Amino acid sequence: MKLKSHKKNTTINKKMSTIIFLIGIGLLAGFLSGILGIGGGVIMVPLLLLIGFTQHQAQGTSLAAMVPPVTLLAVLQYSKEGHVDWKMALVISATFIIGGLFGAKIATAINEQLLKRIFGVLMLFIAIKMIFGK
Repeated sequence: MKLKSHKKNTTINKKMSTIIFLIGIGLLAGFLSGILGIGGGVIMVPLLLLIGFTQHQAQGTSLAAMVPPVTLLAVLQYSKEGHVDWKMALVISATFIIGGLFGAKIATAINEQLLKRIFGVLMLFIAIKMIFGK
């Protein structure tokens, strides 16, 4: 009887740890999106990989997590300060939807290892550009 109880407690503790880690991912991604204007996926995908997600699962979950908030409060703050060009943002947003659809179709058809490498190269390129660029 004790073995079942211990197993159940271990499962509950693991789920709670995962939930706490996911809350941390959300807070960190939201904070960095708001302060630096970076996409939450750059933060969320690598962290989800750390807890055992596949590349496809990490990318899909990251995209799903961004659907409801899409940084609404951060955008409102930037807008309030006069730092949003709404016409430009609407053009980008409309085409982002189309690009996202085609990108998702291609990503889900690509081998996971290749997808992981593409993601890593993109992150490396961005890091080098930001560190050494003007």
